[in-house]
Amino acid sequence: MRVFLAAVMIASLAGPAFAQDTHVPRYGEQKAKTPEEIAAEKEAEKAYQKSLGNIPDKGPTDPWGNVRSDGAPKPVAKAAPVKRAKTDTKTDTKTDSAAK
Repeated sequence: MRVFLAAVMIASLAGPAFAQDTHVPRYGEQKAKTPEEIAAEKEAEKAYQKSLGNIPDKGPTDPWGNVRSDGAPKPVAKAAPVKRAKTDTKTDTKTDSAAK
């Protein structure tokens, strides 16, 4: 009796699962189109291409143009190297301070 009830329960649960078994299109799978659908797609493609021809060509845009200055940035000038006077290496600072 238990086996029979278990089989009935499994069958009652499997029923709705089989009801939901509809064909799900897989990747790349296409359904057959009618000649009217094909003609409608061709007309839509023609209209799309025609509408693209009506769009005027714009020149290049610079969204940051108002942030930048008008002129190109000037390069930073390097300071000329400072020439130092040569010091006399013969004198010793210890003896010079003692002599004074």
